[in-house]
Amino acid sequence: MEYDHHLYSGRPAEARTETEERCYDFLDGLGVSYARVDHEHADTIEACELVEGLLGCRICKNLFLCNRQQTEFYLLLMPGQKPFKTKILSKQIGSSRLSFADAGHMRELLGLTPGSVSVLGLMNDREKRVKLLIDRELLRDETFGCHPCLNTSSLRIRMEDLTGKILPALGYAPAYVELPWNPDEENA
Repeated sequence: MEYDHHLYSGRPAEARTETEERCYDFLDGLGVSYARVDHEHADTIEACELVEGLLGCRICKNLFLCNRQQTEFYLLLMPGQKPFKTKILSKQIGSSRLSFADAGHMRELLGLTPGSVSVLGLMNDREKRVKLLIDRELLRDETFGCHPCLNTSSLRIRMEDLTGKILPALGYAPAYVELPWNPDEENA
């Protein structure tokens, strides 16, 4: 695929992977409008900076986390450039020793691979084993950016559609957290 770095409205005309197509089918079925940029692999926040400029919105950092026993799993959505310290989040949600979940659990629960984690991956969690956490700061933005479960495209979606259409359709009620920009000043 050649990447021209243009902003498109809606799904691509050409066929994509089954996973990506399911995302577009899901969004289209809900009547959610979205803008799309196709790009090289963007599996880190740093790699997404160009994409953010093209989309005209922040791309969320999507962190797939688990407790020490790997019995509780969390998907955290937060501003991409905001630093993250597990100790602060652990205290807020009452879970000790959070860490990043492994690729096997990511595949099993979200149907995703590292670098492609997205809130849209929750459509693959049919047993609702993953708890959704959203940093309240994201709610201040009118739109947010995320991958359609593949890190060679990014979507701009209205926050109102996430909270009012997408999450209810997925059967998720998120827990909201407040993470500081300077976690070293936090009294955790």
